[in-house]
Amino acid sequence: MPRILITGKNGQVGHELQRSLAPLGELIATDRQELDLAQSGERIEQALDRLQPDIIANPAAYTAVDKAESDEATANAVNADAVGVIARWAARRGALLVHYSTDYVFNGDGERPWRESDATGPQSAYGRSKLAGEEAIRHAAPRHLILRTSWVFGAHGANFLKTMLKLGQERETLKVVNDQIGAPASAALIADVTAELIRRYLSGSDGFAFGTYHLAPLGETSWHGYAAYLLQRAAASGLALTVDPTNIQGIPSAEYPLPAKRPANSRLCCDKLRDTFCIALPEWQDGVDQVLAQLLQATGGDKPPQE
Repeated sequence: MPRILITGKNGQVGHELQRSLAPLGELIATDRQELDLAQSGERIEQALDRLQPDIIANPAAYTAVDKAESDEATANAVNADAVGVIARWAARRGALLVHYSTDYVFNGDGERPWRESDATGPQSAYGRSKLAGEEAIRHAAPRHLILRTSWVFGAHGANFLKTMLKLGQERETLKVVNDQIGAPASAALIADVTAELIRRYLSGSDGFAFGTYHLAPLGETSWHGYAAYLLQRAAASGLALTVDPTNIQGIPSAEYPLPAKRPANSRLCCDKLRDTFCIALPEWQDGVDQVLAQLLQATGGDKPPQE
């Protein structure tokens, strides 16, 4: 049984990976107390030497997008420097490294979905740090999978979906940005695809296709469309709302300024993942429906979901 290390076990993807990867090996799930990616490279190497994983799934990251604008050094330490340390350790030991990246590595221009081969051009400190982590992996660790995803959400942890449900029960009006386009990716989907890829890797078939892949559900929407769909489905499921889900106001990004620039185009083309591994991806609405059902079941259907 391979030893599978999961970093960031309390995060959205880390939480789901513990479920999806459990049948594949001996899991070692760590949090910041056990493996802090903000610490020195030497400490990270010592932890890896102690844990001796055969596979490393690394969803842990500095994800405070706006805070990174004023704390780029910490973002780089976690998202780039530590990732490089892990990649070099994996290369020396022949371990597989599965790492998660983001649509923020692109400049967000245009309307065509981004392909893995497109030129990058991050517009934020967070995006630059994530791209640097990717490059460190590609330079050091031949046996790697980099999975770029977008708009991650889940039943566990804080995210846009849970915020919208809470606000929908507290406010009579909502304004949501309508000029940023992408696809909400559930943490469960990301974890399930990861498990399938690792399963293929462990099967020992020749010529496993390491590399960078985009992983997002089918379809596209704006944050406004996402919120409207979510709250309409919540209302149809019996959740009492104070806002009219059919009357959520769409606004341009300029009316909701934030320290970090968000990509206007977060569309990711996932043809490479489909064609290489024959993995069929669901529509983005499916993941929203599933997480909404989980949250309503957990809260009895009449309370705001808790973080």
